[in-house]
Amino acid sequence: METVIAAVVAALTAHTAVNALLLRRPPRDATVAEKVAVLLPARDEAERIEPCLRALLAQRGVPDLLVIVLDDGSTDGTAGVAEALGATVVTGTPPPPGWLGKPHACQQLADLAADATALAFVDADVVLAPDAVAGAVSELRAGGFGLLSVYPRMVAETVGERLVQPLLQWSWLTFLPLRAMERSPRPSLAAAGGQFLVADRAAYARAGCHAAVRGEVVEDVALARAVRRSGGRIALADGSRVAACRMYRSWRELDAGYTKSLWTISPAVVLLLLILYALPPALAPMAPVVGLSAYALGVAGRVVAARATGGRAWPDALAHPISIALLGWLALRSVYLKRRARLAWRGRPPSPPPPPSFAGPLPPS
Repeated sequence: METVIAAVVAALTAHTAVNALLLRRPPRDATVAEKVAVLLPARDEAERIEPCLRALLAQRGVPDLLVIVLDDGSTDGTAGVAEALGATVVTGTPPPPGWLGKPHACQQLADLAADATALAFVDADVVLAPDAVAGAVSELRAGGFGLLSVYPRMVAETVGERLVQPLLQWSWLTFLPLRAMERSPRPSLAAAGGQFLVADRAAYARAGCHAAVRGEVVEDVALARAVRRSGGRIALADGSRVAACRMYRSWRELDAGYTKSLWTISPAVVLLLLILYALPPALAPMAPVVGLSAYALGVAGRVVAARATGGRAWPDALAHPISIALLGWLALRSVYLKRRARLAWRGRPPSPPPPPSFAGPLPPS
């Protein structure tokens, strides 16, 4: 068993290295002539939206650029902060039955930018370089993609962030064949990150817009699959040179952010990760050469992923088994809270309410 684990980890680390060499990166100092809409859904983001908005309003290389902020039921004065910075702010409506908050906010924003030929969805915790939007749209067009997910550099400061956040980029670099994903028609072979997502308007419409993923907890991946099903091509790109994101600023935020969605991951996948990456150090006393080799190969994969995506490699990568064990614990906690209907995010349950039921031929009054 120990030898099999080491062989599999070696193959996966080699795959990480290959993907790192194949990573797409948006060009710098690009210029695009089309109309681009940058769409920012914001719910209770008053404390972090200012750097994001200042960066969006300072974008260059897109002469016809529209930036819209949708205030999604904030109670902390988010709209006032955005308006004071000179942004166009609209007030969103509550999600109707069957919709989750994030897809509904994005759909409203897309409807407000009907004449834009490219849409850039950006989260309020992302700070872009001045040429980020132009570069992302240029990469979208150069590859003929319907949807391009540009992963920002993950900023991690606390111990919890440094243990968990690097797993985002590491996971898709390790397990996802990037070039095969771009060519494959299979919706299951799809990935995306909603922090900085650029879409061709026509491909987005063919996929059904965010209405097609209205009840999806992981709406970014679901949207990528919808684009794929409708005949569009999708791709991932490293955006560490043009974007930075600090998703969570405390363990409490990180715990809530991950547990709201980790219940969607197959338990078999979590178990496999634990066997491959958390178990080898425990095997070292019985099989020191193989156990330590598997551990070292796992650390090497983390280092490669960090170097390729602007992350911190040392000494964080040495704690890779702890990171995987912590991810497993968060997944277990997510399932536990989901079964007891105790999950919530930004004051909303991360599951859509059921559509209205009808007791007879007419809806209830």
